[in-house]
Amino acid sequence: MAGSTSSEAGRPLTSARMPAEWERHERCLMAWPTRRELWGPTWETARAEYAAVAQAIASFEPVLMVTAPGAAGEARRMLGGEVELVELPIDDSWLRDSGPIFCLDRAGRRHGVTFRFNSWGERFLPYDHDAEIGARLLEHLDEPRVASSMVLEGGSITVDGEGTLITTEQCLLNPNRNPELTREEIEQELRVQLGVTSIVWLPFGHHDDEHTDGHVDGVCAFAAPGRVVVQSCAIDGHPDVERMAANRAVLEAATDARGRRLEIVELPYYPYVEIGGRTTMVSYINAYVADGGLVVPIAAHEFDDRALAILAEAFAGREVVGVGARAIAYGGGGVHCITQQLPAAG
Repeated sequence: MAGSTSSEAGRPLTSARMPAEWERHERCLMAWPTRRELWGPTWETARAEYAAVAQAIASFEPVLMVTAPGAAGEARRMLGGEVELVELPIDDSWLRDSGPIFCLDRAGRRHGVTFRFNSWGERFLPYDHDAEIGARLLEHLDEPRVASSMVLEGGSITVDGEGTLITTEQCLLNPNRNPELTREEIEQELRVQLGVTSIVWLPFGHHDDEHTDGHVDGVCAFAAPGRVVVQSCAIDGHPDVERMAANRAVLEAATDARGRRLEIVELPYYPYVEIGGRTTMVSYINAYVADGGLVVPIAAHEFDDRALAILAEAFAGREVVGVGARAIAYGGGGVHCITQQLPAAG
């Protein structure tokens, strides 16, 4: 895994584009915890953290929470009245990965792209409801749908809205996703569906990412046009020291779709915490960009304040809010993993 950039600048293959996360939103989409066996002893804490994340985001923009049929009452008690609820069949609660990805055409008209979802390489069964939640949610929202036959999770990509996409080889080239597709065919589908022209391939996600095979949203995120926040590792002897250095080297050599060198903001901190009887890593980069805000997973750890300060500078002009997410990390993700932005049309 060496990492690289593939560029077809000036040659978009679609009239639509996936907007950057900092562009204006109509609302945020989430799903209520459902797969109880995933959370084990953290079940109650996980639901409380999901509610806290939803309430934090609702202070910036509307939130729509999907619940399994029969679970809306419980969710309402914990969420209060600020969050809209809809009951739809779901298996799990990681809507960034199972839900639709929204694009806008040149006239500002919106549609949702539904990539195939295979539960991170058949990791958690069953997942047939989650494989359909994108289509069902678009029907509920009365949004046009474009279906792709390629397996892709939203947490495996980050975009600048100007034609640049960053991903990891560890995830997208994993044989448990699209073994029948070549790297070039995967790139082609990303260009067709998301309107990107330059694709930056980082070699790695986190070494300790046991659930997603190295999603990029744990190690790198666009913070503004031409600016990325990238994870490094300051833990002597940790496998991520070399892995994160390799990612940074790729970003230093890359240019975006407009030919710019990337401004790199380094985030050296990520804590390990004890929860539910095991040691769990919390990723600060795995944050949600809301309208006017940034909702960041925190861990009640000494690193929290330093990480929040770095992110506040990188995402300048936004109110940064930290929300406890130790149980969410136990389940395999962070605030970004459990949210999906619905960009404003027009």
